[in-house]
Amino acid sequence: MRALTLAARLLAGAALASVLLWGAVRWRHGGGASFPDRAGEPILPASALEKVADLPAPPGNVAAARDGRIFLTFHPEGHPGIKVAEWKDGRVVPYPNTGFQGPRPAGAWFDTPLSLRIDSRNRLWVLDHGSHGWTVPRLVTFRLSNDGIETDSFDQEYWFPREIAGRGSMLNDFAISPDAKTIYVADSSIFADSGAIIVYDVETKTARRVLDGDRSVQAMPYLPRVRGRDMQFFGAFAIRPNVDSIALDRHGLWLYYGAVTSDVLWRIRRQDLDDPSLSPEQLSARVETFARKTMSDGITVDWEDDVYVTDPEHDAIHRIDRRGEQTTLLRDERLRWPDGIGFGPQGWVYVTCSALHEILLGGEAAVRRGAPYQLWRFRAGALGVPGQ
Repeated sequence: MRALTLAARLLAGAALASVLLWGAVRWRHGGGASFPDRAGEPILPASALEKVADLPAPPGNVAAARDGRIFLTFHPEGHPGIKVAEWKDGRVVPYPNTGFQGPRPAGAWFDTPLSLRIDSRNRLWVLDHGSHGWTVPRLVTFRLSNDGIETDSFDQEYWFPREIAGRGSMLNDFAISPDAKTIYVADSSIFADSGAIIVYDVETKTARRVLDGDRSVQAMPYLPRVRGRDMQFFGAFAIRPNVDSIALDRHGLWLYYGAVTSDVLWRIRRQDLDDPSLSPEQLSARVETFARKTMSDGITVDWEDDVYVTDPEHDAIHRIDRRGEQTTLLRDERLRWPDGIGFGPQGWVYVTCSALHEILLGGEAAVRRGAPYQLWRFRAGALGVPGQ
């Protein structure tokens, strides 16, 4: 009898501890106000959306090369077997081969890649966040061609040091300078809860972490709602990634960036980010408010310095002009969580739809229910840098 009483007390204590922990998590990470509704009526018809591909798993990001080749990641939240692929002849082809899609005894391989971009030297860069920093985040590079001859050869790999991208980090997206010498990485840091921008020097293979915890890289306390679902785990942990949306203009003068649940799109001069002599306070003072924005995921910039923003809350894509004024380009229910966005040749803008609101914590069954997933493209009447 005494043993039963002790067991009951232990169970009651465990239950109380669970309730207290849930309350503490909710107090620190849960809830939030509704995001300001800045979506308008679209200026492009639904017919402007052209389907490029039906995919078996949720795509993450896309990079379309200047010769028309299309590369994409499959979103880590869908736990894909193929992680990086080329869309070729109407089918998914593992890139650069099957061996890279998981652990292997020797050589580079993919763990949790999400973003990829193509630089001005026609190299494909793949950013792997290393399971939110629990393994080591890294950049992996491939040469797409050499003097016009396709090689698709492994080029280099860079492992971010722990002091730059530690456990709980999430190296989510990145932008490459026009001279292909510098890469700017957004650390969304959902679990470590400290956003930052990482400046990687390609030639010296060194990295610096800047604007760490700055207000411009941090999420605001909004609770995203996508198609009626509050993006919140177990009613306690709201999904509020820090800086995610990130892009450079084609001249490499300004870096535009913002957190998913920030209602501000910020910008800073690239020369300031590249200056290691500036103190954190001095660098923070160089950050400018560029525009008010909707909830955002991917962004890109055209040749006229207009910024294109994907908006998962409203199944929409917006354009913010140089004066900071926003126009809704497309708004269509087929855009199930418009995620990655980037220019290809001939003015095409490519958009992946990851349907994250349907698959998060849902496992393989949720992924199968939501299939197929789409890659779309449209023309917005402007040119951009292919692969960016």
